[in-house]
Order: sequence, then structure tokens, then C-alpha cells
Amino acid sequence: MYVTMKVLSSSVGLLYFLALIPFAITSPTKLKERIIPPRGWNKDNAPPADHKIALRIGLPQPNFHVLRTHLYEVSDPYHPRYGSYLSKEEVDALVAPHQASIDAVNDWLGSHGIQDSDVNRSPAGDWVTIMLPVHLVEKMLDTKYHVWKHDNGNTIVRTTSYSLPEHLHEHIDVIQPTTIFAQLRGMKSTIVWSEEAEVVTSAKNLAPIVNEATGTLVDASCNTTITITCLKQLYNAVGLVPSALNNSIAVTGYLEQFANFQDLQSFYTEQNPAAVNSSFEVVSINGGLNNQTLAEAGAEANLDVQPYQDWLDFVLAQPSVPLAISTSYGDHEQTVPKSYALRVCNGLAQLGARGVSLTFSSGDFGVGDGDPNPATQTCFTNDGTNTTRFQPLFPASVTSVGGTVGIPEVAVTRFFSGGGFSDYFERPSYQDDAVNGFLKTLPEGTYDGLFNPEGRGIPDVAAQGDRFRIFLAGVPRLIGGTSASSPTFAGLIALLNDVRLSQGLPSLGFLNPLLYTKGLQGFNDILVGHNPGCGTNGFNVTEGWDPVTGLGTPNVMELQKLIVDN
Repeated sequence: MYVTMKVLSSSVGLLYFLALIPFAITSPTKLKERIIPPRGWNKDNAPPADHKIALRIGLPQPNFHVLRTHLYEVSDPYHPRYGSYLSKEEVDALVAPHQASIDAVNDWLGSHGIQDSDVNRSPAGDWVTIMLPVHLVEKMLDTKYHVWKHDNGNTIVRTTSYSLPEHLHEHIDVIQPTTIFAQLRGMKSTIVWSEEAEVVTSAKNLAPIVNEATGTLVDASCNTTITITCLKQLYNAVGLVPSALNNSIAVTGYLEQFANFQDLQSFYTEQNPAAVNSSFEVVSINGGLNNQTLAEAGAEANLDVQPYQDWLDFVLAQPSVPLAISTSYGDHEQTVPKSYALRVCNGLAQLGARGVSLTFSSGDFGVGDGDPNPATQTCFTNDGTNTTRFQPLFPASVTSVGGTVGIPEVAVTRFFSGGGFSDYFERPSYQDDAVNGFLKTLPEGTYDGLFNPEGRGIPDVAAQGDRFRIFLAGVPRLIGGTSASSPTFAGLIALLNDVRLSQGLPSLGFLNPLLYTKGLQGFNDILVGHNPGCGTNGFNVTEGWDPVTGLGTPNVMELQKLIVDN
């Protein structure tokens, strides 16, 4: 009898113990994502077992469709809610995951010995970040990581597939870094060194040029060197002086590119003496550096004042965010897994719903690689078929800025304005009229199979993109790229925000619904140029929107009238 009772007691204890074990241990694993190794990447050795990975787990945002509705309503100049932006707390509530997803992920993490104190969570709870050794990540994701080396010498630790317990698939959208092989590249071309800059100064003695698009006079030197004065004259912003105290603008910097305070003062002394001794604030995110050694100044960073989720985590957690933000970094869309691309763009949408205007460079390589030669082009798909296809840039869900040059302005020629059509994101309704108008100009069969005619078209707008005069490491330089175009456009948006704020109106927020409707009258159409690449001549600039210069370049005074007209 005693023995029987002992066995019974042990059985009950075993049943109780099993009940405490998270279901994740007994749920069979199922493949979550698999990719073909992208071109140019070669598998090398396994990383050390203790190599640390900052694992990011994206939980579903079941009410994101509601946030999207809010975004389009508050960004539509003809909607009664235009400018009625959401608060941080309201946005967080709309992207928060269901409690069931939080519990399921917590149980899974606990089954691998991960405590809640080890976990960092976004304010909305939709992202979980944990620093883990690669050997544990491999166990959790039923995968194997390797060091991968690119033909250009870059190395990363990645895998090409991962799996999860089957019941977790509905509770997890994405986990990275796993299958993302993107290289965050600055959208820039070659630097024109000072010797060449000195040759073109003779243009200053020529008579001013009448800008036919705006009727304003533009210094002849602006055909060879772009300065602050040139931009004001070209875009009809002369005399517009900001006054609102609650206005703000920011630029992002990555890849150890440093905006140098001393270079900025040299720039101000030459081009904007009234701003001498004013400066900018550097906010470091995730250990970002701010090396002020003059020799270490970055051309990319200086041009802007010059990977996305770290930045988004930080910015979305702030109670107050800059009203206009420019980014000059990106990569080909296909190098970013679609699951991750969607989540990044969801994060950008959250900023738009809070009244932030985001501009991104469209790229410097035309429809893909900037190479019109079919024999040497490198635009091949990453799906294992190596099919030639145009390579749209990521991200494509915000305001994309292409490049122009000269007076009158044409599509930039020393490199090629990035443009095309997304393979991930469908065309938004606000683009339908403009993009369909362009597509009708294409002869039947043009570039069949090379692009997605139903995709989101880029760029949206354009601005000067070459021969900007900056100071780099204490020396004046001329530099170009749509890296210049994006912060230029963002700066002009900041001026327009100032106009609205000074009249008690909210900031412009997500720009595109305005640009493609009421704002159309405030742009100078670009009519000359194309953007070669992928063994083709790319797309041609046409009347109206085109995937080279978008809607054109801004006429600030006209836009000023439009944005305060009720």
C-alpha cells in the first residue's frame, strides 16, 4: 500500500512538473523564413560560440490598419482631420501586440532560460530585443549561423533560414538579424576635389540667369557650384526667414560618418555668416560615435548637416520628435527580407502619424546599378534564378528625393537619379493618377518583366544633387549625390513648417498625400534626362511625374501659399 501511494504521489508530481513546462518545448518547429544567399555574399567559417547577437523579435501589430487610416486622414489636406496628429501614447496603443502574443513569446524565452530582466522592450511592446550568444540563438531558431563575406570585403554573421515552434508563428512577425544581408550604403557619388572647385569660380563673373520655372534670377555660378544662396534662388525661397521657436529638423548618420563642428563653422563663415557660432545637437544611438577630430570628418555626414530599427526604436520612444528628418542611406530592396521591410515601414508610418516629415535619398544608380551596358550590368534577382530585373531602393514608403543639376534643371548626369517601382509595396492611391499618367507614355512592352508597374513609384520629388560646396576636414570640396538632394528638400520643408507653425498651424507631417494633390501646383516640372542602369537607358523624364525626378523640384513661395490656404 505504501509503495502504491509513493508511486501515485510521484506520478502526480510528474504531471504537475510537466504542466509547468512552457508549451514551446513540446510544439514542433516549422520553417519561418528561408532565403537564397544574395549575390556577392560567400559563406565562410562558423562564428565563435560566444559571439553576441542583439536578437530582435517583432510581435504582430493587430491594429496597425487603424493607425494607417489615421495616418492618411491626418495627412490629407482635404480631410477634416488634416494636421490632427496622434500623440506618442496613442500611436503606441495602436501598434501594441495582443497579450496572448506577449505571453507566448515570454513563455518561449523562459523555456530557454531567458529572464524578463534580460529583455528590452519597445514602449509599445511590439519589439523585444535580447543580447544572446550565437549558440543559444541557433538552438532557439533551429538554425546555423555563419560568417559571410562580401566581394567588397564586408563581413556579417547571418543565416539563410530559421524555424520556430509552430504555435509561435502567429505571435511573431519577424526575427532579425537572421536573413537580412543588406549593406546600409550612403547614397553618394565621387567627391570633386578642390583643384577642380577652383577652376569653376570664374562663373561668378557672368550675368545672372533667369530661372524660367519661377521667374527669379539665379547666379550663373550655380551652374557649377551649389551654395545656400543658389538653393534659395533656384527654389524661390529668397527672403524667407524662419521665426518659429518650436520648429526642428534632423538628419541621420550611420557608418561612422561624423558631422564636424569646425567644418560647420567654416561653412557658415563662407555661406551664412549670420549663423556663425550656432551649431547642432548630436544624439548618439546604440553607441554611435561622434569623433570631432577634423581629419576624421565624414563627407556623407557633412553633406547631410551636413540599421533603421535601432534608430526607430530610439526615436519612437521620444516624447518629442524633430518635425523634419532626412536620411541619405539605403540599399536595394531585395537585400531586405520583406517581413523586415514591412515592419520598418510600419515604424516610419508611426512617425508620420505623429506629424513628422521623412525624406530619403532615392539613390545614385538609376534603375539599379547605373550601368547601361547589358554585358556588364549587375541587376540580378536574389531568388536563385539570376534574372535581370531593375533594383528599386529601400525604403520606398516615405518621401523619396531624386537628383537634378544645372539651370534650367535637368536630371542629374554625373551619376543617375535612383528611381523605379517597388516590388514589395503596392502603389498607394494618392499616386494613381500621376503614375498611371507616366505608364501610359511608355510604348507597349517597354521593359516587360524588368519592373513592377503596380508598385509604389519612386522618387516623389527632386532637388539639386551635384557640386555642393562643403567643408571637409577643413578644406572646401565639391560633392554630389542624392545625399545632397534629400537634406536639401528636408531643409525647404522645415522652412514651410516654420510658415505654418508661426500661424498656429501644425507641421506638414507625412508629405506625400499633400504633394500629389494640392501641392502639385508648387513644383517645377523637370523635362530632360533619364536614369540608366541594369543594361538599359532606364526611364525617361516626362511631363508630370516620372521615376527619375518625381513631381519635380519645389517652388517654395508657391507651396507657402498652398499650405496656408484653407
